[in-house]
Amino acid sequence: MSTSKVLLSTTSVYPEASSSAFELAAGLGYDGVELMVGVDGLSIDIDAVEKLSSYHGVPVLSVHAPTLLVTQTTWGSDPWEKLRRSGEAVSRLGGDTVVVHPPFRWQREYGAEFVAGIKRLNDEMDVTFAVENMYPWRTPAGHFQAYLPGWDPTPYDYDHLTLDLSHASTAQRQALDLVHAWGDRLAHVHLTDGRGSLQDEHLLPGEGDQAAWQVVEEVTASGFTGHIVLEVSTRRARSRHEREELLGDSLSTIRSVIAKGAARRADVAS
Repeated sequence: MSTSKVLLSTTSVYPEASSSAFELAAGLGYDGVELMVGVDGLSIDIDAVEKLSSYHGVPVLSVHAPTLLVTQTTWGSDPWEKLRRSGEAVSRLGGDTVVVHPPFRWQREYGAEFVAGIKRLNDEMDVTFAVENMYPWRTPAGHFQAYLPGWDPTPYDYDHLTLDLSHASTAQRQALDLVHAWGDRLAHVHLTDGRGSLQDEHLLPGEGDQAAWQVVEEVTASGFTGHIVLEVSTRRARSRHEREELLGDSLSTIRSVIAKGAARRADVAS
C-alpha cells in the first residue's frame, strides 16, 4: 500500500545554507528535499542544486516557488514566469510538486488572474501546482487582508492545495478542519505547528495547537499519498548536532504515525 514520502524543507536548517539540508536529509534518511527558491544563492542555481542532489543521492521532490515577501525579486518580477520556472525546475530535478503562495493584495492584476492561471498551469505542465493556505495579518489595529483573492484557499476553484499547519494556527483555524473541508484537493502537507501567535511560528510538530500527529494519521488513513514536508524552525538549536537530533526525532515520529495511519487504512480495506 503506497504511503507518503517524507521530505525535509531546506528552510528547516536555517541559519545553515540550503546545502546543509541535502547533507542532513541524506544522513537521517529523508526521502527527499523541498527546495525553497530564493533563500540563498544556491537555491536559485538549479545547475548547482542538481549536482548537490546527485552527490548526496537526495532527490528534490518539490519546489516552493519564490512568492514570499523576501523573494519578490528572485527570478525576475513577473510572477507567472516565476511559477513556470519553478515547474521546469522541479520537473528537471525529478520532482512533481510546486508550492505556491497566493498573490499579495497589491499585485492586483496577478491576483485577478490567479485562480484561472493556476488551473491553466496545472493543465499545461506535467507537475502539480498546489496553492498554500495563508493567514490574515493581525495587528493591534485589527486584521489586514494581505492576499488575493484570499488567504484561505477553501472557497476558490483550485484543484490542488498545500496544507501548512503553522499557517492554520496563525489564522486561528484547525488543520484537521481544513483536511476534512478539502478532501481530495489536499495534495501536499507542510508539517509543522503553532500556538496561535501573531507570527508564523513553524514549531516542531506536536509543540503547538494543531493536533499535528493526528493530522498525519488521519490523512494517511484516508488514502493521502502526497508528500509530507517537515518545514520547521530549528534556530533554537545550539549546534549542528542538536539540529540533527531535532530533525531525526521528527522523522522517526512521522514515519511511525504514517505506519499507524496506513494500518488503519488496511484494516478498513480488508
